[in-house]
Amino acid sequence: AYERRFPTCPLIPMFVASDTVNEYKSEDGAIHVIERRCKLDIDAPRLLKKIAGVDYVYFVQKNSLNRRERTLHIEAYNETFSNRVIINEHCCYTVHPDNEDWTCFEQSASLDIKSFFGFESTVEKIAMKQYTSNIKKGKEIIEYYLKQLEEEGITFVPRWTPPVACKSESSTSHTRRPVSPAINIPDSATKEGLNNKEILNTSSSPSEPTAGTPDDKLDADYIKRYLGDLTPMQESCLIRLRQWLQETHKGKIPKDEHILRFLRARDFNIDKAREILCQSLTWRKQHQVDYILDTWNPPQVLQDYYAGGWHHHDKDGRPLYVLRLGQMDTKGLVRALGEEALLRYVLSINEEGLRRCEENTKVFGRPISSWTCLVDLEGLNMRHLWRPGVKALLRIIEVVEANYPETLGRLLILRAPRVFPVLWTLVSPFIDDNTRKKFLIYAGNDYQGPGGLLDYIDKEIIPDFLGGECMCEVPEGGLVPKSLYRTAEELENEDIKLWTETIYQSASVFKGAPHEVLIQIVDASSVITWDFDVCKGDIVFNIFHSKRAPQPPKKDSLGAHSITSPGGNNVQLIDKVWQLGRDYSMVESPLICKEGESVQGSHVTRWPGFYILQWKFHSMPACATTNLPRVDDVLASLQVSSHKCKVMYYTEVIGSEDFRGSMTSLESSHSGFSQLSAATTSSSQSHSSSMISR
Repeated sequence: AYERRFPTCPLIPMFVASDTVNEYKSEDGAIHVIERRCKLDIDAPRLLKKIAGVDYVYFVQKNSLNRRERTLHIEAYNETFSNRVIINEHCCYTVHPDNEDWTCFEQSASLDIKSFFGFESTVEKIAMKQYTSNIKKGKEIIEYYLKQLEEEGITFVPRWTPPVACKSESSTSHTRRPVSPAINIPDSATKEGLNNKEILNTSSSPSEPTAGTPDDKLDADYIKRYLGDLTPMQESCLIRLRQWLQETHKGKIPKDEHILRFLRARDFNIDKAREILCQSLTWRKQHQVDYILDTWNPPQVLQDYYAGGWHHHDKDGRPLYVLRLGQMDTKGLVRALGEEALLRYVLSINEEGLRRCEENTKVFGRPISSWTCLVDLEGLNMRHLWRPGVKALLRIIEVVEANYPETLGRLLILRAPRVFPVLWTLVSPFIDDNTRKKFLIYAGNDYQGPGGLLDYIDKEIIPDFLGGECMCEVPEGGLVPKSLYRTAEELENEDIKLWTETIYQSASVFKGAPHEVLIQIVDASSVITWDFDVCKGDIVFNIFHSKRAPQPPKKDSLGAHSITSPGGNNVQLIDKVWQLGRDYSMVESPLICKEGESVQGSHVTRWPGFYILQWKFHSMPACATTNLPRVDDVLASLQVSSHKCKVMYYTEVIGSEDFRGSMTSLESSHSGFSQLSAATTSSSQSHSSSMISR
């Protein structure tokens, strides 16, 4: 079936042609080696091909079929630009050592870019895109030719038998048959009797990368010490998800313990775990959550009136967090600080919890991946059901559930009053089912009896306010003085400030109301760089140049300025009377960016003057003919939420002598880490420069 893809394969459009350059067959017919020179039409930007001086690239592929050992080894390396770029790929089909009816497949590749006209990063992205595409296509292609063989009546190929003189050699060789670790077969697979076609489907699933790695199996001591009990299937899921992140995620790779939390939250479904993990990584990047403990100091109001804090650990070694919710003035805290400050404080608590889990893992010598929360509801009343306070609580729960899964080991709710069922009815729908199972609720003094607090916390550390002997340093809470309350406008400005303290800025984009950033260039050789994330909706990114400065934007009460959400602004610089080609010109091709994508790029300026970066609402083709006035579109967006997009962006201008890239404009590239499970391919409608970056 594999050989049928030569000399060319219609299922692989970039595979233009191939020629046989060398072929060898052993006398006994057991070995067949064939070497081909393959011509490929790589999907690369036209500019890059022009600079490189080639339209096609050539690879040498060597296929070694060993009928005696029942293996097919495929090796490939690049012939074109081999002095600048070294690409090696190895694939292997083998028979499973425990069941000869199963076929194993493993694939690995290496890339070493020495130099490439200053386009090293771009070439790396192209290579990753092509390699990922090949993996996803491999399953489809092999199944296509297997089906073709079946239609021709070929469903079985007789086993190779050696000539009589070679029997002893055959038996010796057979004992040396290589064992492939390509697939971690679940125990259930042997019980259910999967056939070879099912195993092949499992090993080459598009959504589960199969690239081999020396790290195909985790060390048993490492698992026991840091991760806890894992089945072979769970271990395999962790390795595959970590590999995928290493290949596609541009930035800090989470630790195995954190990746494992997302897998457990989705019952080790790799596609679902990858989706929520990628969304969480994008969120952490946008809000600089990794640095929150080092860069953010909680306001004094929180330190005085937020009745919560860390308090030793429970009997399982989990860090213990105590929250005296009944003593906390939620309305006063929201009125004095705003929703964003409260959210950020809760995030800092969760980040501290992750840090304490790592410390306790070292102290107790066993994996501690979650913490216990003790919530005392003594004093809870209708004041706590103040609607804005409940709204803030629900948002906090939503954010924590999405970004800190499986971090709550147990929640002990003590002294629940009669009003508690009302609050529980409001918040429980927002809590994950797995998390809800960890809740233990005690009314009155029930926590003091059998099955109560002493089953989970040592007597020596039970807080004094619960009848214990341990002094608890958690603030007592109390009413926040009304003199500390702030106006709605002050709180909104504070909320905006909280999320714009980082290098990233937030902008809202409406249908008919793009967001534009002005950059003045004095030195014609300067380099404009950008990095932005599309948080909501689809947008079109443009870069324009003008010799004259646009007029400063006026804040129109009907304009986009008055309807942006906290943390987002909207500025329009290009006057409606300006004409493209007369007053300003486009210097880069438009780039369509989908929701969830992260885009990085740069532009080497050819002229001094004024450059405008524009993020514009991307209309669907069916709506392309509509041309409403800007104000009408903005007003319409108040009723139609789908007409609003949001981006987080950062721009910088650097001198050409400080820029390590090429002096030719490097086109924008998309990072795959922020996508969902389909992140590894760029849309066919996107601009040709859209590529995956590592």
